[in-house]
Order: sequence, then C-alpha cells, then structure tokens
Amino acid sequence: MAGPAHDPSLYRPRDAVRIRRALVSVSDKTGLVPLAQSLADNGVEIVSTGSTAQAIRDAGLAVTDVAAVTGVPEMLDGRVKTLHPAIHGGLLADLRLEDHERQLAERGISPFELVVVNLYPFVQTVASGAVGDDVVEQIDIGGPAMVRAAAKNHANVAIVVSPESYPSLVRSLDEGGTTLAQRRELAARAFAHTAAYDTAVAQWFSDGTLSSDSELPEHLTINAERLATLRYGENSHQRAAIYMRAGGHGIAQATQLQGKEMSYNNYVDADAALRAAYDMVHPAVAIIKHANPCGIATTAPNALDPIASAHLRAHECDPVSAYGGVIAANGTVTLKMAENLKDIFTEVIVAPAFEPAALEVFKAKKNLRLLQLPDDWQQEQMDVRLVSGGLLLQDADRFPDDIVSVAKNWELVSGERPDDLEMENLIFAWKACRAVKSNAIVLSKGNATVGVGMGQVNRVDSCRLAVERAGDRAAGSVAASDAFFPFADGAQVLIDAGVTAIVQPGGSVRDEEVVDAARKAGVTMFFTGERHFFH
Repeated sequence: MAGPAHDPSLYRPRDAVRIRRALVSVSDKTGLVPLAQSLADNGVEIVSTGSTAQAIRDAGLAVTDVAAVTGVPEMLDGRVKTLHPAIHGGLLADLRLEDHERQLAERGISPFELVVVNLYPFVQTVASGAVGDDVVEQIDIGGPAMVRAAAKNHANVAIVVSPESYPSLVRSLDEGGTTLAQRRELAARAFAHTAAYDTAVAQWFSDGTLSSDSELPEHLTINAERLATLRYGENSHQRAAIYMRAGGHGIAQATQLQGKEMSYNNYVDADAALRAAYDMVHPAVAIIKHANPCGIATTAPNALDPIASAHLRAHECDPVSAYGGVIAANGTVTLKMAENLKDIFTEVIVAPAFEPAALEVFKAKKNLRLLQLPDDWQQEQMDVRLVSGGLLLQDADRFPDDIVSVAKNWELVSGERPDDLEMENLIFAWKACRAVKSNAIVLSKGNATVGVGMGQVNRVDSCRLAVERAGDRAAGSVAASDAFFPFADGAQVLIDAGVTAIVQPGGSVRDEEVVDAARKAGVTMFFTGERHFFH
C-alpha cells in the first residue's frame, strides 16, 4: 500500500535543524553520559527509557521518562514502552508541511529533532551460546521502529545508531544544529543497521548461520560493514575496500601493529598464508606470493626456537620467490624469527602474537605490515564466492583433526608402507597441497616443502615445475597431488626425479597405468579417495 502523496509546493525548505528535543534509548552505554552532558549543556530536553534514563539520571542530569510522555507505563516486561503516537508522532511529523505541524499541535505532541538508539545485543547473545527464549527476548521491536521512523523523516530528524557518531553529533550541537546532508548520511547508516539486525534474526530463525553443521540456507544475506577504503584493487585502476562481516573472526578483524596501509592484494595473500599455516598442527610458517605458497614448513625436530626454525625451512624452499612475500605463522613471532627476516624484503607478517623484542627489530622496517590476529581467530566454516548475477556457497575444505588416523586408511596401491617419519612427511605434503592453486604438486622433505608446482593447465607441467624448483632436493622427497594423475607421464616425472612416495586421490580411468609406473620404480603410492582442488 502506497503512502500519501503531497503536492511538492506544500513543502517548506529546511536544511539546518536545531536540536531542542532528543529521544535516547541505548543498549550500548558507551559514551552515553558525555553525550547526555553535551545535550544538556545545549538546552536539549532528553526523553529516555529504562536503564538509559537511569544512567543519565545517575549522572545528575535531567531526563524525562517515556512513560511521562505517553501517559502509559512500560508493560509486558518492557516489550511495550515506545510504541505510542506520542512518541512516533514526534518522530514522523514532517515539519516541512504545515498540516503535520497543525496535527501535532492539536494532539499536544512535541516533535523530536534527534534520536539516539542502538538495538538489543541479539548477535552477541547468539554468539554467547544462548538458545530459545533467551535469544528471542533480545529481538528488539521498539528500537528498530524508532530508528526506521527517524531515518524516514531525516528531513527533520537526525538518527544516530552508534557511539562512533557521537563526536560529530556533539560538534553539530555546538554549531547550532544538523544539516540535511548530515541527516541523510545518518539515515543511510541507520537503515543499514536495522537491515543487518534483521538479517541476523532471520538467519537465526532459519538456522542459516553458515556453520558446517547446518543445512545450507534457503536465503542468504551477508552483512558486512566497510572497514577501510583501500588505495586500489588488484590493479591501480580498480576501486577497492575491505568489509568486516558481522560475527567474523578472521583477517578482517586483525589489528595492524605497524607498516603501510594494507592493500587488496596484501589481504588476499595474508588470508591464503593463514589457510596454509593453520592447516598444520606443529609450529608452522607459510610464505605466499600471488596467493600461492613459495614455501611451507613446520619446525625442525628439537629446534630451540620452533617458529623461527619453521620460517627458515619455509624460506629455503624458494628464496627467490619469497622476496616481497607475505608470511603467516601459526604461533608467536619470536625475536629470532625477526632477526632472520632483517635482510629479507617482506610485505606482510600475520600471526597470533609478536614478542615485544621482535616488534623492536621490525621497527627498522617501517613499511613492513604486521597484523596480529584476534584472540578468537578461527578458520571459516564456509566459503562464499561471487559470480556474475549471484554467488556460490560451499563447505570450507578443511582437514579433520584426526588426519593421522584418517591416513591409516589410505589405500596403499604400490610399494611398502613407509615408517612413521615418512608417513608424517606424506601427511604434511598432502596438507600443504591444499593451499596450492590447482593443478597442484608439492614435494616435501622432513615436513618442509622443497618444490611446488602450481596453477598449470595440465598436471605434467606442474610436476615438471615442482621438480625444477626442487632441483637436487627432489631426490628422496615425497610428493602430493591435489587430484588424480590422468596419465602416467606426470607421475613418471616425479619418479624420475627420485621421489620415494606419492600420495594422490586416485580415481582416474588410467589409475592402473599410474600405479604400474610406481610399482616398476619401487615407489610407494597411496590413494586417499579425496581431492583438494583450489581454484
């Protein structure tokens, strides 16, 4: 049903609006008292509800209870308090229209020029593990109604939904009022705020939380807020920004400790590096260049400094490509690791923590970006990718925590079963392979990559590339392939280079030819029955 139409000539022009009366009702009390003090200092009448009114009153400031305005006390455990014509008439009256002004006067309703509202902590309540009615009671009704009403009437009312907007609001108070452009911008933020809130509620009801243990949602809405505008995208002619998804715990939530601003490509590479490093159980480091690993390694046995050892071993895989790379560590970056990086040009280092002494060393590299992961960082359970006209959603490709137990069930199709150390090396190679763009081939020794073949349009070229990069280190290494060998030629390249064991999914119509090549060379080969494409 369409709303009423008005003759454009009836609207009186209005830009600057002086704030005389404000409706304040906030769940997040951050900055509330200083804001209320500024309102009081500027002669603004404050109307408020419940705990917000009490907090203002406790600060020694005058406040009018909503019940005094409506003539009706809060009821139904606070479910009904602001849903009243005396409130919404004051929010929705368009004072550019004489008729609206007349109707308010007839009913004794005073208008509001400012609404400060943020909503019940629904998302935080769900994240805390609450269920059932405890969650339902955090579904705000009156709050979104006030926010939407004020935002619709932005020609007359300023709506503020976040403490982040308080400083600019205070400046407007001191300058005599809000401008139309300012109110329009605040309205846009307000509608985005309520849209995100409703999305979170809808996803909770449909169990569309994008977790691995739920059905894929029938409707998918992704709520994200712009965190920063980036200098440019993948290339200098492309605009770019990074957005932070509500409830996220990833690279977007990391804290930058030093260095130049992060770029689009920095974020892509840093996320890829995390994906590789955190697949490993032991202290591990991954070095990424253009979203592909140029080295992944875990610590050497009995290393005095495990994370520094892992970094050196990852760097040794391909020092040339590591120049200008992005590094992720799955443990605290130590002084020793920092000293090892003194003469290595690096774009980004991301880790869960940095030793203070390491940070002191890195100060000499002013452009080096250091990112510290949030305490609740976790790998995503689902992958989302945009395609033209829509998006794709899938379970994230994750390894089970008991991968060692799973590996015991791999099918041995050629050669002897390796000892525990070589089996551990095969598992490492299989994990590392997941982080490499398809077609992916990884050569590994002692839980460190020595050769990586990635992104080729046929598997035999990836095998050649991995062997070429490994050089003499290919002899005695083990190999992992993210998908089956369609012909024996790719496996033969690895065998001829001196690889002692190969792990691959199997499933080719020519599997027997590939297995025969391994058997003739006395090379161990496992079928996992599961591939790990990474496009």
